[in-house]
Amino acid sequence: MRWRETCGIAVVIVLCTFPSGAQAQTSYGLGRPATAAEIAGWNIDIGRDGSNLPKGSGSVSQGREVFAQQCASCHGDKGEGGLGDRLVGGQGTIATPKPIRTVGSYWPYAPTLFDYIRRAMPQNAPQSLSDEEVYAVSAYILNLNGLVGADATLDAKSLAAVKMPNRDRFVGDARPDVKH
Repeated sequence: MRWRETCGIAVVIVLCTFPSGAQAQTSYGLGRPATAAEIAGWNIDIGRDGSNLPKGSGSVSQGREVFAQQCASCHGDKGEGGLGDRLVGGQGTIATPKPIRTVGSYWPYAPTLFDYIRRAMPQNAPQSLSDEEVYAVSAYILNLNGLVGADATLDAKSLAAVKMPNRDRFVGDARPDVKH
């Protein structure tokens, strides 16, 4: 009986607080609708197939410079790790009792590297790198892992074409609402 009364009171409170969807948005007088430009600024996700990769490009040599300035203090001079995760090596260890999960051993898709760097790095200033710098750092990290040559320049097409070593051995998302 007490549970039924509690649920009834909760329903009344919700109905009184939010009598209509339109009123619920402004009932407290806080905020405003986001502009199209504000939404576009957050709509930066990159598909594993490279969809939504921006224009621009970056070379391994440019990436070496950006990495030294922005990344090495956490990830080590050659991506060997430090305060931040190890980014290089570990190929062939994923199926072992002590896997080393790095970009070159664990990540199944190269475009997700671009997405992660652009969104989250450097840790003290996320989203501060230009798209060209992100392409360059991606190229450098992939080069350190032996996945692109030292003379490589990556753009949307070439980054999406990089086949990662763990691509065909990665366990996919079995959720029916996720399209592959």
